[in-house]
Amino acid sequence: MRREEIPLALDWAAAEGWNPGLADADCFSAADPEGFLLAELDGVPVGCISAVRTGRDFGFIGFYIVRPAHRGAGHSIALWRAAMARLAGRTIGLDGVVAQQANYRRSGFVLAHRNVRYGAPAPRPPMVSDGPEVVAAADLPFAALAALDRHVFPVARDAFLRTWLAAPGHVALAARGPGGPAGYGVLRPCREGSKIGPLVATDPRAARALFAALLAAAPAGPVFLDMPEPNADAVAMAVAAGMSPAFETARMYAGPDPALPLPAIYGITSFELG
Repeated sequence: MRREEIPLALDWAAAEGWNPGLADADCFSAADPEGFLLAELDGVPVGCISAVRTGRDFGFIGFYIVRPAHRGAGHSIALWRAAMARLAGRTIGLDGVVAQQANYRRSGFVLAHRNVRYGAPAPRPPMVSDGPEVVAAADLPFAALAALDRHVFPVARDAFLRTWLAAPGHVALAARGPGGPAGYGVLRPCREGSKIGPLVATDPRAARALFAALLAAAPAGPVFLDMPEPNADAVAMAVAAGMSPAFETARMYAGPDPALPLPAIYGITSFELG
């Protein structure tokens, strides 16, 4: 896909109920400008998939959509093979619907954990009396935020992170720690309400301080947070805010599991990029 074609994939994702962000096209393009593939039939777009390369050793598959009128005609497997070929030789991650686990397993993917989307029409911010100071992410050195992000993502993704933090409408906050940031998080406007992601923290106090500040910055409408289910503290935080499960995915990898520090991940960035 060319940059100007990515909104088409976002429209298809919205039609599937995936609720993309309003500034996702520029952010996703920054991650890998050539990582979004389009299937055409006689010049008409019929499907898409993303196969985003990050660093030399990692890739992520998302946006796997064939338009309803063209399903069952082989376009899906053609897209899948093109994506896998583009990411050959790398560890590949994806967030797939749970019902498709068996199909992904046949392509060499292994379940790592479930990611669960929690949401509420108006979440209740947690009461934080002794948390760290929360400031605009731009007030802290980008290198420090990138180092923290590298702790929770398999490889460095600086180009994407710069765009994500500064995208129009995004609210990017950080928690000050004694030796650098104790966490950071981003609230982004979506087709419906807002999503928080990522939300990264080195301890529960920083997570709650950031969560409270991001909720306070959210406009009227529902707020969603996608989290690794094994992070029990993240689940407890969401439940205490009145949020409930709305959707889940199977995080799977083909290749070595990057063994991410899930206790520090209170919200993943997106189901499309990991």
